[in-house]
Amino acid sequence: MKIEGITAVVTGAASGLGAATTEALAAGGARVLGIDLASQVEKAQAREGVRYIAADVTSEDQVRAALDEVEESHPLRVVVNCAGIAPARRILSSRGTHDLETFRRTLEVNTLGTFNVMRLAAELIAQQEGDEHGQRGVIINTASVAAYEGQIGQIAYSASKGAVVGMTITAARDLARYGIRVNTIAPGIVDTPMLASLGPEVGASLAAGIPFPQRLAQPSEYAQLALMLVEHDYLNGEVVRMDGALRMPPQ
Repeated sequence: MKIEGITAVVTGAASGLGAATTEALAAGGARVLGIDLASQVEKAQAREGVRYIAADVTSEDQVRAALDEVEESHPLRVVVNCAGIAPARRILSSRGTHDLETFRRTLEVNTLGTFNVMRLAAELIAQQEGDEHGQRGVIINTASVAAYEGQIGQIAYSASKGAVVGMTITAARDLARYGIRVNTIAPGIVDTPMLASLGPEVGASLAAGIPFPQRLAQPSEYAQLALMLVEHDYLNGEVVRMDGALRMPPQ
């Protein structure tokens, strides 16, 4: 799948993985619609080739409205779902039981939000003309190594990302008849603003547990992998771990 001249949609586009991906896609010649919450769009760094749209990925109406901004002259071909939240709470602790609303909200944003964007974008991509092999587009979702080795306090996050992993092969099979590939990236520990807010000592401690390279991943490396999955036409239905061979300990 060629990137130049197409439209790409990225969710969670204002910061972290999403910001790096919008930048990389725009640099490759795509027109990028960056979707994020209004509070995040207000703080987003302006980038050439990127148009930010305020929308909640869990809202059908808001996502449809955002996709309506795709221009016919630059068809939608690529979607990268980066929007997500990562609350920390044990099932049972001195604070009591894990509140149901936090668990529900995590599933809504990370799982339902991913599915919502995927289904509505697929509907639009399916209307595009296919290439010589019938390919019309690519959807890349974001899981986490926590889908496989969730740490203490990650029950909601692990459940939500495990669901994203589980959707991958089924989505690829569902959308194969329309020439749409679906892949998922499962990052390890990435140096995002959320992690940086915990302080350099936390980052150094986490990096020490990574076999090699013994450092945090960079958002640009996620973007690099996303673009590779877009351009490699035979990769479909795959979950690719990007973690430096890390296998998360209990805590």
